[in-house]
Amino acid sequence: MSATPIASREAALRIALAARALNGLDTRALVGALVEKLDSPLTESKLGTLTVEDIRVIIAGDFADQGCHVGVEDAALKDAVRLLWGQGVENSDFPQVESYSEGDLPVSIRVAIAANRGENLDGHFGSCERFLIYQVSQSALRLIRVRSTVEADGAEDKNAARSLLINDCQIVYVQSIGGPAAAKVVRAGVHPIKYARGGPAREVLIELQERLASPPPWLAQIMGVPAGSLARFEEELEAGEEA
Repeated sequence: MSATPIASREAALRIALAARALNGLDTRALVGALVEKLDSPLTESKLGTLTVEDIRVIIAGDFADQGCHVGVEDAALKDAVRLLWGQGVENSDFPQVESYSEGDLPVSIRVAIAANRGENLDGHFGSCERFLIYQVSQSALRLIRVRSTVEADGAEDKNAARSLLINDCQIVYVQSIGGPAAAKVVRAGVHPIKYARGGPAREVLIELQERLASPPPWLAQIMGVPAGSLARFEEELEAGEEA
């Protein structure tokens, strides 16, 4: 990814919501068209200058000068423009981030959730609109970040950019992920977990929490602690040495 963000966090949110309003228009394509029209970086003030006609022309693409009919109803175009202006965004389905400082949750891990709607695991790695970032310990879990994938989708290698977006996490939950993308995630130091049925993110993470007390080998390695099957023997050994 470039050093300068393609869009501010607020602008990225507006664009993602507008793309959804436009019959699920590809977010990456919309970002590209907006950058071409408004220049990078995309900001809230720039988005506030857009009109319904601007969006109509963007969707018509190369055929705009021919008066090409746009296959999106006027009501949807108006809704998209309002979202780009920021109207109604405060009532969007972006979940509320909780306060967190490094060290607040000792012996915890950071987990990313591929999401499209609300606080749910309902996204594929290469197409989800956002990653929900949680800090998870045995006794608590907090949503500490919501990261839009809009900027990553503007990169030449989208999957590599998405991997870098979550490279401070130890685990990422996705409904699905392809082999090449999974390899890039692993190279970024993140362990991908397929959870095809999806569901509320916190329910998925509660299942993970239950395994933290006596983690299986793969999770123990991520946490940097002994596996559950070995922990009891290490405790007995330490007790014997103290005696």
